[in-house]
Amino acid sequence: MERTLGSDLIFESQPTRANASLPLRVLANVVLWQRRILSRQQLARLDARLLADAGISEAQRQAELSKPFWR
Repeated sequence: MERTLGSDLIFESQPTRANASLPLRVLANVVLWQRRILSRQQLARLDARLLADAGISEAQRQAELSKPFWR
């Protein structure tokens, strides 16, 4: 009697679509976090005149600067 592989065994070692995109999602999050860190550093360096030009109050700036990088 000859043994055959079922189709489910052939594809068992291949990553699923959700697992394959996991590294891309992680990379996208890291890039987003880096952009937030850099933009908040720039915001922290703005003087009162530049804040007023941008329409940002000191309270709004402090609220943004107090957020963790993942938010």
